[in-house]
Amino acid sequence: MMRQYELVERVRKYNPKVDEDLLNRAYVYAMKAHGQQTRASGDPYFSHPLEVAAILTDLKLDDATIVAAVLHDTVEDTSSTLDEIERLFGPQIRKLVDGLTKIEKLDLVSKKAAQGENFRKLLLAVADDVRVLLVKLADRLHNMRTLHFVPVEKRARIAQETLDIYAPLAGRMGMQRLREELEGLAFRHLMPEAYLAIESRLHELRARNGRIIKRIEKELTEEFSARGIHAAVTGRQKTPFSIWRKMERKSIAFEQLSDIFGFRIIVDEVEDCYRALGVVHTKWPSVPGRFKDYVSTPKQNDYRSIHTTVIGPGHQRVELQIRTATMHEIARFGIAAHALYKDSASIEGKEELAKESRAFKWLQDTLDLLAHGDSPDEFLEHTRLELFQDQVFCFTPKGGLIALPRGATPIDFAYAVHTLVGNSAVGCKINGRIAPVLSQLQNGDEVEIIRAEGHVPPAAWESLVVTGKARAAIRRATREAVRMQYAGLGRQIVARAFERAGRPYSDDKLKIALPRLARPSLDDAFAAVGRGEIYSGDVVKAVHPDFTEERKQPAPLKRLEPGEPGWFGMKSNVNVVFKAPGATGEASAIPIRGLRGDVPVRFAPEGGAVPGDRIVGILTPGEGITIYPIQSPALTAFDDQPDRWLDVRWDIDPENRELFPARILVTAINEPGTLGALATLIGETGANIDNVSFSVHSPDFREMRFDLEVADLKHLNDIIARLRASAVVSKVERVNG
Repeated sequence: MMRQYELVERVRKYNPKVDEDLLNRAYVYAMKAHGQQTRASGDPYFSHPLEVAAILTDLKLDDATIVAAVLHDTVEDTSSTLDEIERLFGPQIRKLVDGLTKIEKLDLVSKKAAQGENFRKLLLAVADDVRVLLVKLADRLHNMRTLHFVPVEKRARIAQETLDIYAPLAGRMGMQRLREELEGLAFRHLMPEAYLAIESRLHELRARNGRIIKRIEKELTEEFSARGIHAAVTGRQKTPFSIWRKMERKSIAFEQLSDIFGFRIIVDEVEDCYRALGVVHTKWPSVPGRFKDYVSTPKQNDYRSIHTTVIGPGHQRVELQIRTATMHEIARFGIAAHALYKDSASIEGKEELAKESRAFKWLQDTLDLLAHGDSPDEFLEHTRLELFQDQVFCFTPKGGLIALPRGATPIDFAYAVHTLVGNSAVGCKINGRIAPVLSQLQNGDEVEIIRAEGHVPPAAWESLVVTGKARAAIRRATREAVRMQYAGLGRQIVARAFERAGRPYSDDKLKIALPRLARPSLDDAFAAVGRGEIYSGDVVKAVHPDFTEERKQPAPLKRLEPGEPGWFGMKSNVNVVFKAPGATGEASAIPIRGLRGDVPVRFAPEGGAVPGDRIVGILTPGEGITIYPIQSPALTAFDDQPDRWLDVRWDIDPENRELFPARILVTAINEPGTLGALATLIGETGANIDNVSFSVHSPDFREMRFDLEVADLKHLNDIIARLRASAVVSKVERVNG
């Protein structure tokens, strides 16, 4: 374990003005706080924060970051508090430690949701101070270096999380060296056989090609020297993970890879990059399509370099990277190489960093997703989409540069320009020609978006775009469009309800009554009516409290004879209904609790229906009428049989309480007592449990299907809300058969 004086000396090597007292106090405090705690390896737990701090000294970071690394687990794993940290070490270090502390007491049972919410908190802290991310990545790196001590059942989860989140995040921040080590360690644990096989082949290649590598290094160095270019040439080898990923992506064998070995050329000035490129292309023929200039057009993670591939000695492909020493420093350490984070006294805030760092600007753009209230799962999905990408660069008609993931479409391009542009996109031109909006964009494409005001993006686009921003925006636009459709329907229903009641209606009067309906706006109230969550008569009562709804007794029903208006055999664009004798005008809807004669009525076998649902009836000759809620997916089976559809309505006696069938699916923690707790909760609402069935999806969670009997939709929604609030429940949803 690193000694106290050793930590100070590591910092002093690059920072002669080190605050020795601050480091010493942090060392002693953390050592006492962690006390006798041990790691899975058996080592003292305090050795972990020290190793994290050591990793950060290699990045030459300021004193505050090193102290935060030493203290980063104290609040989470010991009795230390943030207030105590601030009192002893100041507000700056408190903020860093707080950003590194996981959220406690999450009202989330799902591990994925908890992961997403903690990652959300981390990125919010990073957006305020990027040093939080540097400590977190160093923390993850040391945990991965010691992952072999962790129980086997946890290794795969931690390694996969590293590969999904932290390694790509390090790459997006330009920290390539750290990313490669994280990927290599995760790859070794997730696919040990593949890792060993590739490593073995690489060892053979190194032994066989060692002389060729030295020869190319020597020839290039001599050529540059003869042209007056000072350059350092070094051979390098691709990592096992990058080789495996390329084999997977291109579906090729190891023997088909042509760029396992490459060379890095470090020059003094930017101009020398292009001079060196000319020397290389003069000496050896270049491979068409393998030239990329990231010097004039840097990547979003601030990476700058010239890439080219030539046919070198022995007719072998040789990949070359040409960059300056400053570019090389940024390529290795990324945002950690930024001057603002070498000295605490020089830190000028996130605005200054965002101006100088494209990587930090990307992070701020990613956090725009947070403003729209996406769930933790969705946020994690969107972030992964942004992290996993190889870029293409496209242009707007005015010459603006837009960087997108490889495989992006004009729809992604439109949303990258602005959310409103994406929502109104109906077509596009690529390089001046009309093209499908789902075309894959290529480097250098000029894209013009054709727009139509009032257009709503199709929901199917969500699964076709590749950027998280586009997916989130399409999902929000689709939800809003559905809500507005329900609001339009609800407005019509409310207008008719006021007309039937003979009471005046105005938006201003309904706005005053919104608190009685527990809705924040008119559109929300109308949408609730359209979805069947609020009965239109209740809206009338909210505006006119003295209103009393009179129920009319239905007339006796008879089956219509062939040829009569409304007969079942007729096919029209209106619902076919029973007609009461003596009725005039439109046929009246069937009251469910009022049928006469020999026509039996039953509810949908999967999920039933409850008062408050908008319902329809399906007639089956010889069997009777089956009642379905309007949202039931089973109704699609009758789309081509309009003569079987009946207009039905509820006719409930408020004095005689009845229960109706409904089905819900509950995902809950798989532990003793869970079923009893849920049954008790449901029973307390006055509902009846008719049947329960189980299915196990994982050791942690169990899915339970409850067949209930409830009074109405409000009763059912109350049960669902109470279940969702339970500490043992992860998810609740209604089943509509």
